[in-house]
Amino acid sequence: MRTGERGIFPAFYAHEVVGQARDVIGLKRNPCWVERFNVQFLGSVEVPYHQGNGILCAAMQKIATTRKLTVHLRPPASCDLEITLQGIKLILTRGFLFQFERCSHFFQMKNISFCGCHPRNSCYFGFITKHPVLSRFACHVFVSQESMRHVAECVGRAFQEYYQEHLEYACPTEDIYLE
Repeated sequence: MRTGERGIFPAFYAHEVVGQARDVIGLKRNPCWVERFNVQFLGSVEVPYHQGNGILCAAMQKIATTRKLTVHLRPPASCDLEITLQGIKLILTRGFLFQFERCSHFFQMKNISFCGCHPRNSCYFGFITKHPVLSRFACHVFVSQESMRHVAECVGRAFQEYYQEHLEYACPTEDIYLE
């Protein structure tokens, strides 16, 4: 995704989604629950840990500093973030006269370990994903003209519902009756 073509470890957790995403995500509690936000993708960077505001802010700073040097040559890509209970779909849009979907990547909720806005500038939003096999993590950073707190809150709600549903299956509770 740094080049607009591939992610930092796309072969392991970012899957190209072909067709309609709504067909793939049909097993969630509320089939109508999909939030879509139009933002600009700044880039991805590998980070040393899977969570923390300090890690998120450092990654945002690194990407923003790098982007300032190349913004006139290659402006940030416009994209849509589609948030569901299953994860985050990143849809990079290209085209001048007509907008069309060019590249889509899907980050499964189970591989997203942290998200949030920059504490001093809420126009920056990022989320950290983990490599499913190795102990490696990447931060993906986005920017918008307005506050991205509603995006962070939406991802937070999706986290809560996903993990609540996951715990029901992974750790079912049983009623124990004592006689």
